Amino acid sequence: MSEQLPKRSDVPVELTWNLADLYQSMEDFDADKQKVETLIQQFVMHYKDHLTDAEDIVAAIADYEEILTIMTRMDQYSFLPVSVDITDTEIVKFMRQMTAFNAQQAATLSFFPSQVQQLSTDILDEVLAKYPEHIALIRMMKKEKASALSPQLEEALKKMNPVFDGYYDMYEQITSADADFGTFEANGKEYPLSFVLYEEYYMYHEDTAVRRAAYKKFNEVLAQYQNTLASAYYHHVLKEKAEATMRGFDSVFDFLLQGQEVDQELYHRQIDRLMKDFAPVMRKYITHIKEERGLDAMHYADLKIDLDPEYTPSITIEEAANMVEASVATLGTDYVQKIMPAFEERWVDFARNIGKRSGAFCSGAYDVHPYIMMSWSGLQSDAYTLIHELGHAGQGILSAENQTLLSSRPSLYLIEAPSTFHELLLSDHLRTVADSPRAERSVISKMISKTYFHNFVTHLLEAAYQREVYRLIDKGDSFGANKLNEIKHQVLSDFWGDAVELEPGSELTWMRQPHYYMGLYPYTYSAGLTIATQAYLKLKSGEMDAEQWLNFLKLGGTKEPIAAAKVAGVDIATDEALKQTIAYLDRSVDRIIALTNEMK
Repeated sequence: MSEQLPKRSDVPVELTWNLADLYQSMEDFDADKQKVETLIQQFVMHYKDHLTDAEDIVAAIADYEEILTIMTRMDQYSFLPVSVDITDTEIVKFMRQMTAFNAQQAATLSFFPSQVQQLSTDILDEVLAKYPEHIALIRMMKKEKASALSPQLEEALKKMNPVFDGYYDMYEQITSADADFGTFEANGKEYPLSFVLYEEYYMYHEDTAVRRAAYKKFNEVLAQYQNTLASAYYHHVLKEKAEATMRGFDSVFDFLLQGQEVDQELYHRQIDRLMKDFAPVMRKYITHIKEERGLDAMHYADLKIDLDPEYTPSITIEEAANMVEASVATLGTDYVQKIMPAFEERWVDFARNIGKRSGAFCSGAYDVHPYIMMSWSGLQSDAYTLIHELGHAGQGILSAENQTLLSSRPSLYLIEAPSTFHELLLSDHLRTVADSPRAERSVISKMISKTYFHNFVTHLLEAAYQREVYRLIDKGDSFGANKLNEIKHQVLSDFWGDAVELEPGSELTWMRQPHYYMGLYPYTYSAGLTIATQAYLKLKSGEMDAEQWLNFLKLGGTKEPIAAAKVAGVDIATDEALKQTIAYLDRSVDRIIALTNEMK
């Protein structure tokens, strides 16, 4: 794999996504933009101050969803190009123009939910009785009644959204465009460095000297921006606290959890239980890696190394596609046929290039297939990233086929269950073809290091850090970079104990994720994986069949998290599912150690 990133213009087209499935040309896009403006004018004329009964509401919902369907497609067309090349000033300009346009249109439409919320509960119940397909929308409107602001204020907030969301844009500009990470030297050789190269390549590098030198230089550059990013983050959470107070919430936690339809008990339980009970499991695992790799100490820079790198083959995109198909086959031919076109039809942007953001995501419009962004490095871990995002794609496709637009998106609490379930299917497939103790050990280690490390550790530690930040804001305190560094270091220390040496730079890990600008999102990775793990184990034992899991994927947002999880055969009302998942992982780590001993 080349360490030097090419410009976006030099990337082979077959490694990029095909956005023509959204719009064939700018002329088509402009036609939809004009259509939306006309539809919104008609919507205002027909429904503003004319929503009085259930039939009015249902007619308005249909027209509202038609408008939103087009707007989400337009939003994807303007957002996706920036995610793969933030250095292109023209596409950034186009995205910002569309952000402003969407904010204005959303403000114009804001009268609709405001007027519906002002109607009696009896009328809303009548809508549900006659048209149960709108359950998610009406349920949320009823819940948000008490915290709704005046129509004028709701409209003003919508207009200000581009400003309020600007802190996330600042984060992306600094990390993907402004920060120049230059080069670093190791073993007498000079290596190029960027945000994406570190996160997607050097962090996993098998040469300890290269890995640690990259880590040192990476954090030296990050540190130069810590005060700016801390200021941006402070104003972001201050904005959230202000809106929470305006809407009558005593705590910013309650405000941010309202949309997830879970209470603080589920939120805190997820973080507390993993910090206390899962930490010893990971310390045991990481200590075993240190011993097997012969490291002087397990440094923070070493956490993502492979247990057995010589047994970890490189992988092509074609090979990964075959792995995906074999792994999800247990969910049936129809499901396979829904997601496999991702390769031939170029739903995925695999390219590695200058200006591309780090990480991966799946995003899409309601009436067009999903799009996936990732950076392909040729490592086996890329197959996990790919199948993870395809899990989101599969859920998106099934919910769109079975639910209306406004009922198609599940609670954020559930959003990571389909993706992590996919990862477990991949590990299961690889385990079935493992033909030796070493092969089996490699597969289990990949499951721990990729699926669970990423979702039960990396994002969990983000959540624990984020919780302390919001506690400060709830108390009326402020913070700067030094305070954020202190919080992050304490969280890492609490989790890893003496098993990991937290060298300088570990405290800056808060600067490496955009999740903090997305509400209480980080903890939901472990919440979703808890559901996925228990459903996977039930599928393997025969307690659950594939159809039951597919029914869960089809739900969209029609059920609240506790009820939705029950469709997948998982009870999250108590902490039993989480305890069982931790026990499963403890057994898995013990199995890795036993296999090592068997090999010796």
